[in-house]
Amino acid sequence: MTLKYLIQKEFLQIRRNGFLPKLILVFPIVIMCVMPWVMNMEVKNIVVDVVDHDRTTRSQQLVHAVEASRYFIFNGQKPTYRAALDDVEKSRADVILEIKDGQMLIAANAVNGTKGAMGGAYLSQIVAQHSPSATKAGEGPVVTVLTLYNKGQSYKVFMIPALFAILVMLMCGFLPALNIVGEKESGTIEQINVTPVSKWAFILAKLVPYWLIALFIITVCLLLSWLVYGITCQGPLWLVYLLVVLLALFFSSFGLIVSNYSDTLQQAIFVMWFFVVMLMLLSGLFTPTRSMPTWAYLTTYINPMHYFIDAIRTVFVRGGHLGSIAHQVAALLAIASVMGTWAVLSYRKNS
Repeated sequence: MTLKYLIQKEFLQIRRNGFLPKLILVFPIVIMCVMPWVMNMEVKNIVVDVVDHDRTTRSQQLVHAVEASRYFIFNGQKPTYRAALDDVEKSRADVILEIKDGQMLIAANAVNGTKGAMGGAYLSQIVAQHSPSATKAGEGPVVTVLTLYNKGQSYKVFMIPALFAILVMLMCGFLPALNIVGEKESGTIEQINVTPVSKWAFILAKLVPYWLIALFIITVCLLLSWLVYGITCQGPLWLVYLLVVLLALFFSSFGLIVSNYSDTLQQAIFVMWFFVVMLMLLSGLFTPTRSMPTWAYLTTYINPMHYFIDAIRTVFVRGGHLGSIAHQVAALLAIASVMGTWAVLSYRKNS
């Protein structure tokens, strides 16, 4: 019964806060309606300059193909390579295509490595399609691509499950930590410490409301994914909620640990931000973990964000079942259990 009243107290505090209810409602809506459009690794609007010395029918067909591509912004034909290079140096162009004596030269501005590499790759494909060998019937290999999952190759399908991790991280990690440290600064936590309330009851009362808020937020996100983008989970929904609960358990425990060792809000914010950024960037949220150096890849074995993102994409995109993510579920459960135990042991109740 004590736990019940403590949880009611936490919900009353959240409701009476002028900012938190608005944040809980608005934040997932903004994340789901804005971020899938912004967090897109597909490279488009690559500005290309063309230097055509040949001026043949074939070269002009290639120029028109580049101009018609949805990936490029055609910046016109330049008289010389030097004039095109001047555009690149002044950031007015990203890629140069020079046609001379039937040979094609592609020069990409790799200051932005991703844009330069992808722009060069896109342009190489167009050049290959319009090469003399490709236009002769029966010559060259026939390549067929079979897409097994995410058949439309939409980056939104790839990113929406990862946004769930960001929402759980912020709602279940930052808010409990700042809540407890805020009570430390105001002195109200001392009123709890001198009561016979056990550590377990106090900690659960602090964390359970945020677990419920996380489940509410994920439900809102699933509805927005369906209503706004027409994207639905391909696997069982209960697995999505299971993964969310495990990640929420980890981040809420981690937030509690940070609050236990912090005396001010500023300390808690900086410590949480440091670890959260590291966990996020090393998780495979934006880039494949296999692209990391070996020493950095080893950190994924203790990174719960990595296990969550891998599992949620398996369920959401591929339609995986429990057997497909058993390893990730076991790892999340183990890490969350260790952090939960640490959170309880590190809390000092002065009675």
